[in-house]
Amino acid sequence: MKSTWKLALGLASAALASTAVSKVAHAEDLTLCWAAWDPANALVELSKDFTKETGIGMKFEFVPWTNYADRFLNELNSHGKLCDLIIGDSQWIGGAAENGHYVKLNDFFDKEKISMDDFVPATVVGYSEWPKNTPNYWALPAMGDVVGWTYRKDWFSRPELKKEFKEKYGWDLAPPTTFDQLKQIAEFFQKRQIDGKTVYGASIYTERGSEGITMGAMDVLYSYGFQYENPKKPYEMEGFVNSEKSVKGLEFYKALYDCCTPPGASNSYMGEGVDAFKSGQVAMHMNFAFTWPGLQKDENVGGDKIGYFVNPKGPDGDQFAQLGGQGISVVSYSDKQESALKYIKWFANKDVQAKWWSLGGYSCLNSVVKDPKFPSSQPYAQAFLDSMAVVKDFWAEPSYAPLLQASQKRFHDYVVAGQGSAKDALDGLVKDWTQVFQDDGKM
Repeated sequence: MKSTWKLALGLASAALASTAVSKVAHAEDLTLCWAAWDPANALVELSKDFTKETGIGMKFEFVPWTNYADRFLNELNSHGKLCDLIIGDSQWIGGAAENGHYVKLNDFFDKEKISMDDFVPATVVGYSEWPKNTPNYWALPAMGDVVGWTYRKDWFSRPELKKEFKEKYGWDLAPPTTFDQLKQIAEFFQKRQIDGKTVYGASIYTERGSEGITMGAMDVLYSYGFQYENPKKPYEMEGFVNSEKSVKGLEFYKALYDCCTPPGASNSYMGEGVDAFKSGQVAMHMNFAFTWPGLQKDENVGGDKIGYFVNPKGPDGDQFAQLGGQGISVVSYSDKQESALKYIKWFANKDVQAKWWSLGGYSCLNSVVKDPKFPSSQPYAQAFLDSMAVVKDFWAEPSYAPLLQASQKRFHDYVVAGQGSAKDALDGLVKDWTQVFQDDGKM
């Protein structure tokens, strides 16, 4: 779920914005719309094989994350014909399905023997289904992603720091398995001098303008027991969104922000987090897994210096992580749906999916991620696999935008601005979300 990301310089190639890879447009050329970022580079390379096999040329319209949602949602809402294929955000699926923007893929999947059982279950629910948990498919899982953590493995392994940490906290300095442990590590590194430089505990999401602080806060709240609604009564949120467990989770997130983040971290999201980690400013770094390949290759903090871990457990042992990523859909307004469906069929092939992973994309196909060789295929592969096993996602309702705007404001006002209490913020969120669903006629 990445609607209006603000990426660090270098994560996305500026040349990708509004790129037409084919120099000459042919009648059968397909245009695929996505965001301008590193995985898009990998998809351009991968798609050359599709053109070789089918003779169908590929063009790409890639837009920076800061403009991605506005650009392509406007295109869909205006019934534009620019995009034949679109890799749309996970939270668009409800609106795209109900408003007729995407081609429903059930009959096509049945005809081509493409089974959703062959994909990681959470990605099917998150990227393909609407309504959720029903066999109605509007996309093929395309780019798996999830919030996880990187850490300075080289700092954690220093004998003098390990000794001091063990004496202070009574356990060995290692990647945390609980949020309490994570906070202890963050406190330990906060304002510590390492190699003559002042460092800090952790980079976390606090960004207000798009979705950042919601992604970060929910990453903690899920493991504390937060639920969006009564499992037995849809849209009943009182006592679930604002439960005692949810309140404790939001209090923890604020405490982590107050104690252990670097200076100027009041509006931080993916790009700022990458910058903080790459500059050697923080010991731990919350971010989506798509950033990991680039960090692994970084000369200053990558290689043997970096490690990865799954989002920790909460006080009662619950463990979840915020889902990111997207599915690929055929746009219903396209005049080239038959060719677009050929691309979907090709992309679903296990050999193509294996190459997708090798090029830097994140495959959602079970045959790729459950391959015995997968955990050792990249240093971050096991952390990705473990993280995808525990994902949850934000609302995917057609009215997700006002739902997101409400959480952004409530969380930022409390966590960063220090206004009111966690209970006040969550009570207010119940009120806001109730109004949205009442306006939609769902309550």
